[in-house]
Amino acid sequence: MKYQHEEALKLLEEETARRLEDEIRKEVEERLNSEEVGLEIERRIEEGRKKLFDDVATQLGKEKEAALIEARQKEEQARKEREELDKMLEENRRRVEESQRREALELQRKEEERFRELGLIQRQKEEVAWRKKLEEEEERANQMKSSGKNKPKPKSSSVGL
Repeated sequence: MKYQHEEALKLLEEETARRLEDEIRKEVEERLNSEEVGLEIERRIEEGRKKLFDDVATQLGKEKEAALIEARQKEEQARKEREELDKMLEENRRRVEESQRREALELQRKEEERFRELGLIQRQKEEVAWRKKLEEEEERANQMKSSGKNKPKPKSSSVGL
C-alpha cells in the first residue's frame, strides 16, 4: 500500500508538473502573441537596429578621422620632403654659382696677368726699339763727328762785304 501511495504521489506530482508546464507554456504563448509583447519586440529590434547604425556611423567617423589624420601626415611628410629637396637644390645652385664665380675670377685674374705680361713685353719691345734708335742716332752722330774731322771745314766767304 505504501508503494501504491508513493506511486500515486509520483503520478500526482508528474500530472501537476505537466499541468503547471502547460499553463506556463500557454501563458508564455499568450504573452508572446500579445500586442504589448509584439510592440516590445519591435521596439527592441528597432533599438538594436538604431544602435547598430549608430555603432557603424561612429566606426565610420573614427575611420574617416584616422584617414584624415593619415592624409595630413602624408601631406606634411611630402611638404617636408619638398622643402628638403628645395634646400638641396638651392645649396647646389649656390655651390654652382660660387664655383662659376671662382672660375670667372680665376679667368679674369689670368687675363689680367696675361694683359700685364703683354704690356710688359710691349714696353720691353718699345724700350729695345728706343735704345736701338738711340744707339743708331749716337752712331750716326759719332759718324758725323768722325767724318767731320777728316773733311776740311768749308771756308766762309766774305762776299758782299
